[in-house]
Amino acid sequence: MDRDRAGYHPRMTKAVAFIATTKAAASRRFYEEVVGLRFVDEHDFAIVFDAYGTTLRVQKAREVVVAPYTAFGLEVEDIEASVDALATKGVVGLRYPHFQQDERAIWSAPGGAKVFWFQDPDGNVVSLSQG
Repeated sequence: MDRDRAGYHPRMTKAVAFIATTKAAASRRFYEEVVGLRFVDEHDFAIVFDAYGTTLRVQKAREVVVAPYTAFGLEVEDIEASVDALATKGVVGLRYPHFQQDERAIWSAPGGAKVFWFQDPDGNVVSLSQG
């Protein structure tokens, strides 16, 4: 196929997610031990995890600019059990005044999905969602 033609898309093979940290040791512990991602590798530029088939590269940065929205999310089968497990590891949910959240800080969307937001050591917003 002509690579210069409009509409050409190279064959994609895998998604890679990125998030930044200034606290490499704390981030490695958080994503590996608290969130439960499988550690793959660490080098001068990033810490790499297998996020259930998607590569998560936690980039080592001099400065992190935290977005006011979710930077990385995971889908779970049982959000209440997942949130309870995170709570035993010291994770506290974020509360947003424009969402009605339950006692665990879980928001139930009008369509039935449930979402729980929390922060990593750099303040990046991470979410769990079900449905």
